[in-house]
Amino acid sequence: MKHSTPESARIADQGTVLRCAVGSTVHGLQLDGQHDRDEMGICVEPPEYVIGLRPFEQYVHHGRPEHTRSGPGDLDLTVYSLRKWTRLALDGNPTVLLPLFVPDHEIVTVTAIGRDLRAQRARLLSRRAGHRFLGYLRAQRERMEGVRGGRHTNRPELVDRYGFDTKYAYHMVRLGLQGSELMATGTITLPMPEPDRSWLLALRRGEHTREEALERTRDLEERLVGLCGTSDLPEEPDTAWADGFLVDTYRRAWAEGVTATPREGRDRAG
Repeated sequence: MKHSTPESARIADQGTVLRCAVGSTVHGLQLDGQHDRDEMGICVEPPEYVIGLRPFEQYVHHGRPEHTRSGPGDLDLTVYSLRKWTRLALDGNPTVLLPLFVPDHEIVTVTAIGRDLRAQRARLLSRRAGHRFLGYLRAQRERMEGVRGGRHTNRPELVDRYGFDTKYAYHMVRLGLQGSELMATGTITLPMPEPDRSWLLALRRGEHTREEALERTRDLEERLVGLCGTSDLPEEPDTAWADGFLVDTYRRAWAEGVTATPREGRDRAG
């Protein structure tokens, strides 16, 4: 796998400016003894990978072999280059936005650049994010309803037990809840607050039906459509600021040697 080479691992390790949890734990939706750990990082790659010919966009580590589902205790880590992460964040990718909102105790690694990025999150947010949440929500709802092609589950044991993939369903509802909160308030509360957290955990345990999950999703979809048109967030993100931020940050990091040694310039939060 091209994103899992020793070279990619070295770049990610030496240049990480922010790394944190992004999976069910950070949402407060893990089940005891059943969760793996998902982490996301952001790194500043060396100049030869930006203005030279060598490619680097991300490093991916899986606790198990490729195409094998993660199990309890496994670590799945993705470390994006700062440039790629910023492009995805400006486009409103729901998962990529999470490092802007995770609580301090879920941060594994952070540098001054990482803290600066989190402090400037308002510059990255726009109604575009609401449309992205909405797009993912609709795709998942349509697959669960059987009106869109493509497999919507790789968890046959949940289908056998509950009649539908409860993990897929709770992610679908979660997207509606967090997308609506982001459009209404400009933030995402992590872990997810009550009473939504308890409702989603109950759904994950099969205590709500498939139709209840779909009904709630439709209600959230309608709300999110409205919020995408009325949110106080700007219609588009501040791409001019982001462009200047990237140029200044890369120059500063290279001048200060942030990418030079594996642990230089890092501290641990929490």
